[in-house]
Amino acid sequence: MTSRLPRILRYATFVAIAVVAAPLIALLWRVPWSDLPQLLSAEVVVDALILSALSSVCAAAAALVLGTLIALQLSNMRGAAASTLRALVTLPMVLPPVVGGAALLFAFGRNGLVGETINNATGLVLPYSLAGVVIANTFVATPFVVLTIESGLRSLDPRYELAAATLGAGPMRTKLGVVLPMIRSSIVAGTFLAWARALGEFGATITFAGNIPGRTQTLPLAVFVAMETNRGAALAMSLLLVVISLTVLVALRDRWWPSQ
Repeated sequence: MTSRLPRILRYATFVAIAVVAAPLIALLWRVPWSDLPQLLSAEVVVDALILSALSSVCAAAAALVLGTLIALQLSNMRGAAASTLRALVTLPMVLPPVVGGAALLFAFGRNGLVGETINNATGLVLPYSLAGVVIANTFVATPFVVLTIESGLRSLDPRYELAAATLGAGPMRTKLGVVLPMIRSSIVAGTFLAWARALGEFGATITFAGNIPGRTQTLPLAVFVAMETNRGAALAMSLLLVVISLTVLVALRDRWWPSQ
């Protein structure tokens, strides 16, 4: 049983809660509830919603594949090599999004390090396209998959792998048929977190893919534009993103909610 907080700390806690809750309460207070169906059915909102759904699902799938491969490698590494690789892979989590978008542009742009080769070989231009949106989203979402799955892998009892090897399973079959199914909850959690991060991505997307309505304008970008032209639509789309984010948190409550 924990002791009660001193009175001054309780007051400070109320202030801290108010600071966090005030913006959300203000958002709910200003939402034009009576016009909500009309605002959410507007063409620009529907287009942005469809584009966000498509790009975020594709990005989550790509992040799942890339993140699982990286996590499998990290779980078998120790020491400075593992720390260096983990820092490199998780850098997009703390990197300013615009910097991430600029890095993507220099890597996958028409004259980029990799993009020039892709363009010369296939004629494909990645920036300012739906593919660019997916790449930007994948870039920022993959670290969530890596950290979640690696945590699950490291918490797994290594005797399961030894038992599978003793029964004749090869390394590939052991990883795919034994290890990964046993950390299914970590995989699901990482995928949903990656999807939610991709859905809310702004800075890297607008820098690398632009803000073209019907082509690269996702919900966060549409909110940004609507703040200057249609506050009601901006509030409606913001509410939609809040509901989606809250739904993800509730669905994954077992991963972060402290057990009693």
